[in-house]
Amino acid sequence: MTTNSSLSNAQFAFLDLKPDLDVIVGEVQQSLSLEAKSISPKFFYDERGSELFDAITELPEYYVTRTEMALFDAHMEEISDSLEENICVIEYGSGSTKKIRRLLDVLKPEAYVPVDISGDYLLSNAQTLLGDFPALKIFPVCADITESFALPTQVSELRPLGFYPGSSIGNFEPAKAVDFLKRVHATLGTGGYFLVGVDAKKDVSILEAAYDDAAGVTAQFNLNTLVHLNEKLGADFDLDQFVHFSKYNSDQGCIQMFLKSSVAQQVNVAGKVISFAEGELLHTENSYKYAKQEFITLAQSAQFECLKSWQDDNEWFSLFLLRAC
Repeated sequence: MTTNSSLSNAQFAFLDLKPDLDVIVGEVQQSLSLEAKSISPKFFYDERGSELFDAITELPEYYVTRTEMALFDAHMEEISDSLEENICVIEYGSGSTKKIRRLLDVLKPEAYVPVDISGDYLLSNAQTLLGDFPALKIFPVCADITESFALPTQVSELRPLGFYPGSSIGNFEPAKAVDFLKRVHATLGTGGYFLVGVDAKKDVSILEAAYDDAAGVTAQFNLNTLVHLNEKLGADFDLDQFVHFSKYNSDQGCIQMFLKSSVAQQVNVAGKVISFAEGELLHTENSYKYAKQEFITLAQSAQFECLKSWQDDNEWFSLFLLRAC
């Protein structure tokens, strides 16, 4: 745990809690050694991956961002009126600043804590926000949001509002989503608020197009996971030997994304050789979709109460304002 003192003052401090490289190596090698190989979706997000995801949000097939943004526009004043004063916004997986700007403009919190595993991208965006919101205290934290982490001491006296947009909570299997929500509950503390965006079940053709766009940006985003692992771990994945593949699993209610090995091959990952058969799938992401009551029940399992919820007219996407019991 380190704080970069050269970037610390009363208004801005960068806290680096990212895991050690040997921990990351062990996690990746273990998940690639399973019978059903997988890579955590958190490895999408190096700087290039974050940029590609920003591009995905602008695609015509990707309804998620524009639908959620419309809900923010329609209901942010009501959300603000539902909160107490002296708010600190903690954004999980902060990425682009597009959505948080809507919150900051209306909520006018005392402080903002963006949390993301991509440290350079996180720091760059936080410094840009500091210039655009000169009265705001900003304390970026480089951390793995799938693990427990502590909030900066500078915000300990403020009322926390966790913010997790984009239906990223759908990346967790339901039981693991409950575990994640329990960690959020512990971080925010009793009485803490949590504003979360959740994608809903809908026509399969709409869902599958959103994760396999005609321009191939999602395919680039998926393949960039291998670039990230090559650069971070010294792996030797050959991108030309893998292709993007996604499908909707109706039994589980989720989109599943994979990288398919087009040939039989071996890959060296930090000294461990991983064998792939021709056609073998490497699972990179689940994106679970929830009916409104399904997600409320999930949140209640982690001791959150639902204060309010909102949906668009098509019932494609939901916003939930939760509070830790």
